Amino acid sequence: MPAPNIIVLRDLLQRVPPRLRSISNEAAQTKPTPSAWSPKEELGHLLDSAANNHQRIVRAQFENGLAMPGYEQNRWVDVHGYQQREWSELIDTWQVFNRQLLAAAEAIPDAAWAHTLTVAASEPLTLQFVFDDYVDHMLHHLKHIGIEVNDLKSNASQLDKVGAA
Repeated sequence: MPAPNIIVLRDLLQRVPPRLRSISNEAAQTKPTPSAWSPKEELGHLLDSAANNHQRIVRAQFENGLAMPGYEQNRWVDVHGYQQREWSELIDTWQVFNRQLLAAAEAIPDAAWAHTLTVAASEPLTLQFVFDDYVDHMLHHLKHIGIEVNDLKSNASQLDKVGAA
């Protein structure tokens, strides 16, 4: 049986895009405060997170004790110009990046989930923790964008209970 958060990520890929598409391009540009990210920038941050975590997930399968760099999230959001991009393009890219990340996660051999890696100056983290944290991080930002995620979180909890049984 796949790890519960692999199932959750599959579910997210099916259920989140229509929810994101319900937000207009104009609404996606609105910043709640001048210093906060707009939904476009927040989804863009999730693209950057997917790109960075994909590298971690692939490389940590092959090498235990891997050291990976962190990234400057605000600078990444700025350099990609998410605020000026089309909302539908960002949604499509989010789906593609996460399908790629899901394929890498589905390929993880059972023994590799316990591999450790560091990110920037972190303590060693297991590959399982990195993947689970990625999914939790995504849910947090989707909720911040205004996407209903409680049903997705409860689905994750149900799957954890099934996996523990």
